[in-house]
Amino acid sequence: MVAMPKPKKLELERSWKERLEAEFRAHYMQQLSAFLRQRKRAGARIFPPGRLIFNALDSTPFEQVRVVILGQDPYHGPAQAHGLCFSVPAGVPIPPSLRNIYRELSEDLGIPSPAHGCLQAWAQRGVLLLNAVLTVEAGQAGAHQGQGWERFTDAVVERLAVERDGLVFMLWGSYAQKKGARIDADRHLVLRAPHPSPLSAHRGFFGCGHFSRANEYWRAQGQAPVDWLLPEQAEA
Repeated sequence: MVAMPKPKKLELERSWKERLEAEFRAHYMQQLSAFLRQRKRAGARIFPPGRLIFNALDSTPFEQVRVVILGQDPYHGPAQAHGLCFSVPAGVPIPPSLRNIYRELSEDLGIPSPAHGCLQAWAQRGVLLLNAVLTVEAGQAGAHQGQGWERFTDAVVERLAVERDGLVFMLWGSYAQKKGARIDADRHLVLRAPHPSPLSAHRGFFGCGHFSRANEYWRAQGQAPVDWLLPEQAEA
């Protein structure tokens, strides 16, 4: 079922559920739930599947978050969206922006690019891959913008920025930078660059060195860096 569950039946990773339960009870989220149900009744194909709408939160518990990468919308093509920004399931062609992320990762840290586009391994290592809007309709980019998701994901970012210290926020593109504008750069490492889209990657995303800068930040604090190496084969 694509429509959001009611708060008393909410299935969400425990640490996030505790912090976001008030959001689910808020009027704006009730309106969002009603909107999703209405679109479903109207025959809209909504991505990702209902069980994966909160995949970013389910895969990366609050206490385990080390990096936050902010996206905008889920992919709107068949079988592409699975609840992690920039990521696609195994077997789905790698999107152009993700190819550019892989290129920067390779040039920055010498890490080879996998033949798939699934970033689930990153999510399980503490990289929160959060879209600002968590649902979309087939073939209609931005179809669910302005319906309440942005306020919900603002709450996610705010809780991390206020309740945690020493996180790395990678804000790629003006949209992500605006969403992360209030993050305290004295408490966290806030990295900004153009979006990795083919339209803007050459304006400064390539060569931004965000992956190595994150590693240096953690090493300076006596912490191990995130393992950015993705498995050669992703789970189907």
